[in-house]
Amino acid sequence: MAQREISEEDLRKRVRALLEEAHPDKVDQFTFRGKLYDYGLAWVHFPEGFGGLGVSPGMQAVIADELSKHAKTHYDDMMINAIGIGMGAPTVLTHGTDWMRKTLLRRIFTGEDIWCQLFSEPGSGSDVAGLATRATREGDYWTVNGQKVWTSLAHVSKWGMLLARTNPDAPKHAGMSYFLLDMQSPGVEVRPLHQITGEAEFNEVFLTDVKIPADRLMGREGEGWKVAITTLMNERTAIGGGGPTRRGAGSIGVLINLWKSREQGQFSPDAEILLRDRITKLYIEAELLRMTTQRGKAARKAGNPGPEGSVVKLAQAELNKRIWECAMDVMGADSLIYEPGYKRRRPTSRAREGRNSLTKYQFLRARANSIEGGTSEVMRNILGERVLGLPGEPRSDKDVPWKQIPRSA
Repeated sequence: MAQREISEEDLRKRVRALLEEAHPDKVDQFTFRGKLYDYGLAWVHFPEGFGGLGVSPGMQAVIADELSKHAKTHYDDMMINAIGIGMGAPTVLTHGTDWMRKTLLRRIFTGEDIWCQLFSEPGSGSDVAGLATRATREGDYWTVNGQKVWTSLAHVSKWGMLLARTNPDAPKHAGMSYFLLDMQSPGVEVRPLHQITGEAEFNEVFLTDVKIPADRLMGREGEGWKVAITTLMNERTAIGGGGPTRRGAGSIGVLINLWKSREQGQFSPDAEILLRDRITKLYIEAELLRMTTQRGKAARKAGNPGPEGSVVKLAQAELNKRIWECAMDVMGADSLIYEPGYKRRRPTSRAREGRNSLTKYQFLRARANSIEGGTSEVMRNILGERVLGLPGEPRSDKDVPWKQIPRSA
């Protein structure tokens, strides 16, 4: 698709025209974001008619800048519909039917329909292609049976992106298909998972004789892996690219503020020197990552991201853990008490109110950063093989029919 050219000033005029019709300080989230979609300002690199203008993704920053100048109310895509906007929308645009594009994209962006991703299974986490959930064609429907796990937001989702095995006689990457699943369908059961933070942000999802209409297939039968790659590459870019745009903001900003507010004599002279050097090194790394991410966004062209998104995701996951570990060390003994407790509950912002509470929560939550969206080990494999061009790891099961591959019970 040819990329359209539009000047920055014309784009800013378009934003100002939108604000005259629907200002975020005066109308609700759904009305404002719906108009943003209709004006082609939702995701500018999408085609016209589907929330975009067909211009460079780098122009999205112009819209954010113009909105920040004229409105007090700002919406964070990742807070409104992280999986739908970050992964569902580009997958629907690339592989969905016309009905899916016309029906689903606008509601994804407004946040009217929350989405989840049904890939991981108890026996297939990092090896997604080994999944065992089965989908069998019966006339105009597919019948699905199996179990998914680590499914964020499943308890509030309208739609799920489901990867299931449709041909067990084919090699594991070739025998899967990709479905759009209505999460309110009979046979879908969502159970919360208890996390280290005390929250149940993730879920288990049990699928028992779930019926999916045949026209909810995304891509062709047996090409689910190809569709899943689109979802995964956008997932890693969404996670890795979600860092702060302003210097010194985000997790490193919290650490700096904690350091500045330390009490006189809290640390011995030697400990003070060591901590100061450690924080300085973390600040430099955070700033390098921020600039690399911003440069990547500015240079990105229309279309789905490639494996380079995995590099940023890997760096951010590992750095984030070290920043929060250092913040706990700066807090000292105060870090030993986790006030919200560990009784299972659904996520709320109360556990993160205040700098100290936020630090304790994020120290625990950051453990997931190197697991969710692909582990750091998987990211290193992608970096080595698809970015640096190094030889791939031996894969003895690559051409073996899935049903012949040994699996745990």
